[in-house]
Amino acid sequence: MPPLNQQDVKRIAALARLELTPDELDLFTRQLGDILTYVEQIRTLDTTGVPPTSHVLNRPVDRSDEPQPSLSRADLLRNAPDAAPEAGLFKVPRVIG
Repeated sequence: MPPLNQQDVKRIAALARLELTPDELDLFTRQLGDILTYVEQIRTLDTTGVPPTSHVLNRPVDRSDEPQPSLSRADLLRNAPDAAPEAGLFKVPRVIG
């Protein structure tokens, strides 16, 4: 695998819609390069005979989906800042766009 360069990091930043300063570009190029080097080291390990796991505890962590008691809508709205109780809604800060 060719080493990561600043053009690669600029392209990744553009995809993530991040604007990087020259210092950040240097830092992230080095850090991401170090991460990829470490991943390559891990890939060289012989994992023959090691069963694949989906969780570090090697046991299912799913539980049955059962309804549980919760707060009423009125209680939730009463405790929420900027709620619209008549509509039954919360007002939350804009996250996207």
